[in-house]
Amino acid sequence: MLGLPGSCKDFSHLATHCADVSPIAADSFVERQDALARTLHALGAAAYVAEPGANAGFFANLTGSLWHLSERPLLLVIQPQTDGLGSIHANVSILTPTFEKTRAMLLPLPSASSVTYTAWPEDSDPYAQALALIPNLEEAIIYVDGGIRMFIADSLQKAAPQAHVTIAPAELRQLRERKSAEELEIMKYVNEVTVLAIRAARDHMYIGMRESEAMSLVVSALSTAGLKDTSALTLFGENAALPHGSGTDRVLGKTDFILIDTGGVLHGYESDVTRTFALPQSEISAEKLKLWNIVHMAQARALETAKNGTVTAEVDREARKVISDAGYGKYFTHRLGHGIGMEVHESPYLRGGTEDVILTGNSFSDEPGIYIEGEVGVRLEDCFYIDDDGVAQYLTQGVGGAASGPWTP
Repeated sequence: MLGLPGSCKDFSHLATHCADVSPIAADSFVERQDALARTLHALGAAAYVAEPGANAGFFANLTGSLWHLSERPLLLVIQPQTDGLGSIHANVSILTPTFEKTRAMLLPLPSASSVTYTAWPEDSDPYAQALALIPNLEEAIIYVDGGIRMFIADSLQKAAPQAHVTIAPAELRQLRERKSAEELEIMKYVNEVTVLAIRAARDHMYIGMRESEAMSLVVSALSTAGLKDTSALTLFGENAALPHGSGTDRVLGKTDFILIDTGGVLHGYESDVTRTFALPQSEISAEKLKLWNIVHMAQARALETAKNGTVTAEVDREARKVISDAGYGKYFTHRLGHGIGMEVHESPYLRGGTEDVILTGNSFSDEPGIYIEGEVGVRLEDCFYIDDDGVAQYLTQGVGGAASGPWTP
């Protein structure tokens, strides 16, 4: 049986790049839980409730891949508690269906003390049982994760009409938005190896190949590098004028740019890199090269603008100004970038109309583009973070950072 296109290529040299990167340590999850508990206490809140997903994954290693959502709620409940010395620590509880309790207790949930497992039978109200974990419900503030399903938030409120169930505020979101050195180490490696995978796959590309073949090369390279949940949007020529693609399987011509928007997951953290490039045999027009250079300048302007204390909309505006001043403003049709971490798209976002303030530890994609439908599309994307000095640094800096030219991705 023949393998997938690209599966016979040797990308084994990529396997060593991330081999020594460690996942998030158990102690770090405990620190996150205690930071959450202190924030809850400072805000006068009684508890934080989340379903399996990115936020529960951040605080308790309870990701959606470990426990898939269904109509039966499994909930993470974190409450602040004071020890004998007056310090605030986290009390961690799991609400689980009774018939799933044994499986729930096998979940790898780091905690400084024993996790409390409360089981609910099928004929009971799970939300009332979840709230029974929380003392002094009268007028208590209960924060629910911003990604929680609406029926769960509504059911919690109905089960405790005297309490105030509301979406977690910015103070809680920032605990995850501001990455630690440990997180950034993982994010650097996963973004670096994504660039290396694009470069390695490019060495096997040729005029006359199809988009699907090029995509398979990139996915194979990423998988060999050890990344999970890989994807590679691959667009040739005018197909790249639609930012998310046209769904064709076009053949690469000599005058075409190749656009690869790709990434994967390492220890729960996402990469997101886009390169628009030519092959050595390509014959790219002066007009297309001009567009590439404009987008490249816009990407650099965004990195220069993004600093601790800068409003996110200003970064978008400065990058957009470069493209508009060159006469192509109407062809930059999407926001400049998004937050990135445990989700490939997460808050805060780099877009016009926002008033979010960039802080140290925030991480974003920087991905300006020009899209002229029926003709050409160019996008360049690298992710960056704000360092302790308040300055933006590319997560891909270890392998050269942004692309240096149309033939050197």
